[in-house]
Amino acid sequence: MSEFETAEAAVQAALDAGASYADARMMHRRYESMTARNGEIEDLSQDEDLGIGVRALVGSGWGFYAAPDLSDAAARNVGEQAAQIAHASARVAARQTELMPGEVASGSWSSDCQIDPLGISLADKGNLLAGATGTMREHGADIAEGLYQIWDTRKWFVSSEGHRIDQHIRECGAGISSTVIGDGETQRRSYPAARGQYGTRGWELVDELDLPGNAARVAEEARALLAAPQCPAGETTLILGAEQLALQIHESVGHAIELDRILGWEAAFAGTSWLDLAQLGSLQFGSELMNITIDPTIPGALGSFGFDDEGTMAARRDAVRDGRWVGVLAGRDSASVAGLEYAGSVRADGWSRLPMVRMTNVGLEPGPHTLDEIIAATDDGIFMETNRSWSIDDRRLNFQFGCEVGYEVKHGKLGQLLRNPTYTGIGPQFWRSMDMLSSDIVAWGTPNCGKGQPGQIGHTGHPSAPARFTDVRVGVRA
Repeated sequence: MSEFETAEAAVQAALDAGASYADARMMHRRYESMTARNGEIEDLSQDEDLGIGVRALVGSGWGFYAAPDLSDAAARNVGEQAAQIAHASARVAARQTELMPGEVASGSWSSDCQIDPLGISLADKGNLLAGATGTMREHGADIAEGLYQIWDTRKWFVSSEGHRIDQHIRECGAGISSTVIGDGETQRRSYPAARGQYGTRGWELVDELDLPGNAARVAEEARALLAAPQCPAGETTLILGAEQLALQIHESVGHAIELDRILGWEAAFAGTSWLDLAQLGSLQFGSELMNITIDPTIPGALGSFGFDDEGTMAARRDAVRDGRWVGVLAGRDSASVAGLEYAGSVRADGWSRLPMVRMTNVGLEPGPHTLDEIIAATDDGIFMETNRSWSIDDRRLNFQFGCEVGYEVKHGKLGQLLRNPTYTGIGPQFWRSMDMLSSDIVAWGTPNCGKGQPGQIGHTGHPSAPARFTDVRVGVRA
């Protein structure tokens, strides 16, 4: 049987067992990662899995069942088991579950990939990481680390409504970091970001990062931090680099606009949300410079795809427009409950996990400034970049972040280096204080977003650029 025939057999079995709706998702995923430390390869991981998962709806209850066996009998059993679980779930009194009507899609989609990451030899990949970490050691790193990760995923999706979709998604990325040890403390510098940079692209992304060309600088900056003064405490004008602002978006905007959290359906890992659906369309989330989109169509960004895991075609929409909250991340069931006319933000971490609302590419549109203009317009402030730590409450409201490096900004120029810079705030107050935003957007990739129980890891993208915020509390030590 073909992949589609197997999925269709599973869906039909669920319908025969009493489901009013069913969908089947087959996935074949290959994963590879390598780490290096101090000029030596430390670990190589290569995994591959294949299986099928079925969702079935009966009344108010969902059922889900999955198996790694793709025989005809096994596929039919998966569908039957999903329907039986849905029947059991429906015994708990609840409102009939409706799905937002959507266009029935049939088609194929694949991400752009110029250089197949799995086609690059292990020797070449190992030489890249060993060479970069070796250079960092030569330039003062006590611990020099490097990492790459690759995912190659094929999906086949069939629904009882008539969806028939296949996708091929290739993702990869890499990064390096240098840690130095001083008197009672350590300092770290990373490139190109704290967790590296990732995208829905081929190995050309890693080539463009030029890890060897940045290795010496990363080590030297880490060593210089040991002698730098502490970030001062108080309220000041804060300029954030693009990578740090990407994480700020992820934590204080992306998770907050997940509709299952807003509805109270989901609270694991990241908590619920401070947002109230009654304020959708009217709440002033940030300043007029704050324009945030939900856009899984961005070429090469880590949260991009052709169709989500409910078969909804990828489409761009607004989450915040001119500072006003206007959109959410939704699935077909949550959208129906909320009275929305769109979904398209449901994905699962593998064939054995139930799809849920996840971030796609949630990020800023370009602003009218450049970083040089932002610095030049700042008489007294602090510039911080590259995330080191993060903490946010379970309503995605109160936060505190630490960065790897800071710089004084005096009379429109970058001044002395600062170590251990931190800042804290409350989401809407912070975003309302944004008064300058760069046009230099980079789609930063986050490959480790956790959500759900059992836990799932999601891949998200966050277009971001340097920005300035006024009256921010910095230098918090506890």
